[in-house]
Amino acid sequence: MTHPEVLRYTAFSADPAGGNPAGVVLDSTGLDAAAMLGIAAALGYSETAFLTPAGPTGPGGTGPGVFDVRYFSPKTEVPFCGHATVAAAVALAERSGPGALLFRTAAGEVPVETARNDGRLRATLTSVEPHTEEIADADLTEALAALDWPAADLDPALPPRIAFAGARHLVIGAATRERLAALSYDVPRLTALMERLDLVTLQLVHRAAPEVFHVRDPFPVGGVYEDPATGAAAAAFGAYARELGLVPAASVLTLHQGEDLGRPGVLTVELRAGDPRVRVSGEGAALPTA
Repeated sequence: MTHPEVLRYTAFSADPAGGNPAGVVLDSTGLDAAAMLGIAAALGYSETAFLTPAGPTGPGGTGPGVFDVRYFSPKTEVPFCGHATVAAAVALAERSGPGALLFRTAAGEVPVETARNDGRLRATLTSVEPHTEEIADADLTEALAALDWPAADLDPALPPRIAFAGARHLVIGAATRERLAALSYDVPRLTALMERLDLVTLQLVHRAAPEVFHVRDPFPVGGVYEDPATGAAAAAFGAYARELGLVPAASVLTLHQGEDLGRPGVLTVELRAGDPRVRVSGEGAALPTA
């Protein structure tokens, strides 16, 4: 089997020192799941995107480039990953120019638009249709015990929910920025709960302003203690905020993530009135080669 070229990009930052690093394989034709998992594990990033070109669409083949995409963490495959989507889209735009793409993922079809502004490439993904659901009291109690977060440290204005926009995330609101910053959790205990509830990450959130949030995302089920910037969780959070009436139906939210890891990134979440799908955008950049 030919060894594919593995690109390295950061997503949700134009600075290679910020955002969330992702692996990108632009042509994974011939790779099976075991080979993809092996590549992702060797790379060690929270996610690697494996693309298989499926051709253009539209009359005369003039539509967006279409790709079948799979996402692997060092431990497992996930149905959708936002930061690796942004990284892959930026990599494609560098090679073929900005424009429209369509990623066919295990979660559904995800349109992606890329554009260049002031010399920087930016990608915007449109999520699959999202939803939220309640979490059982016993499961929430277990999550807080694994986090070692007293219930008194939660923000009552951000009620815990499981939110989905391609993958499942448990949203928990922290009353203070200090509570969010002090993240030290029981890895086996939280992993067991997340596997039972089919969660990809926890989306831990502190509201800094009406439409500005700080977020952190434990990702032990993927073999990563914490994800530095999580586009799928950002999309899920946008749906959560809208469904609970925390923000207007048409809103642009700014999520700051990675600051506590020394890899700051910015995720922009756009909600449109009358459209249930959520748009998440951010910049990206190639990482220096070793």
